[in-house]
Amino acid sequence: MIVPPKPHNERQRLETLRALGILDTPPEERFDRVTRLASRIFEIPIALVSLVDADRQWFKSKQGLTACETSRDISFCGHAILNDDVLVVEDATKDERFVDNPLVTGDPEIRFYAGYPLASPDGTKMGTLCVIDREPREFCENDRRVLTELGRMVEAEMMALSQATTDELTSVSNLRGFEQMAVHALAMCRRDGRAATLLYLDIKDFSQISERIGAESANGLLVEFAQMLLCSFRDSDVIGRVGADEFAVLLTSSEEDGVEICMQRLRENVREFNQRENPAHELIVDAAFEHYDPVKHAEISDLITGAEAKVYRQQQREADAQEAASA
Repeated sequence: MIVPPKPHNERQRLETLRALGILDTPPEERFDRVTRLASRIFEIPIALVSLVDADRQWFKSKQGLTACETSRDISFCGHAILNDDVLVVEDATKDERFVDNPLVTGDPEIRFYAGYPLASPDGTKMGTLCVIDREPREFCENDRRVLTELGRMVEAEMMALSQATTDELTSVSNLRGFEQMAVHALAMCRRDGRAATLLYLDIKDFSQISERIGAESANGLLVEFAQMLLCSFRDSDVIGRVGADEFAVLLTSSEEDGVEICMQRLRENVREFNQRENPAHELIVDAAFEHYDPVKHAEISDLITGAEAKVYRQQQREADAQEAASA
């Protein structure tokens, strides 16, 4: 068995996928109708909308299968997302990538697989619309065209979700998307007894910067900062733009030393940015942490509010100190 390699853009791919807020959500008719249609058109027992997460493939829609997810290491879809075209395996027992795969040697005894890689508008592959049979079969060029058309239907539905949960400027989650992903992340932390910390970040004096350098350049600054966050934190951390110039990061499974390591990377990225840019563009970020307490923080908004209040008090102390110094 050949374990599928990770795409070159794996971090951005996972961020795009998670920004949809679709993982671990209930079945939806908009996706189920496509898998039902695929099953009928191809007269095939299994049809799935499969989303490839960091360590698993999770099924948003499924026909003919009871499992909700499988390991990414044994997934056919992990291979399918590496290409732009439909991946066809006519007989898995004759393909070195899958001949000893547990999904071939055991239940559901896959022999035939065809998967269309589902892409976001920027080309990022999030998963597949796939059809599976327990018998080998051929898949002609017309079959490929039909599966592609069905896959584009799924992409259109995902695009509708993306527009509701992704910040158009920075491409990270908007407030709604951030809250949706954070709910699932905190549920995992509660279940497994893991620590979680929310980091709230406010770009200092952003309105004045915007007036000085212009709205277009200021927007570019926000985009740059979002990319710094993506480079500074881990794939498992939830990142979002939660205000005009405010961002939040939910760090899961992190003790204080792990949080500080991430913050040090961010500080270094900000420092390097300021060295490259004109002093008029200098980026200063006020930040505060709020450690997750299941009793104190019933909602993700409680975490955000707690950290935001800390930033506000910090800014007030600085303003008071400056006023006293100039008196």
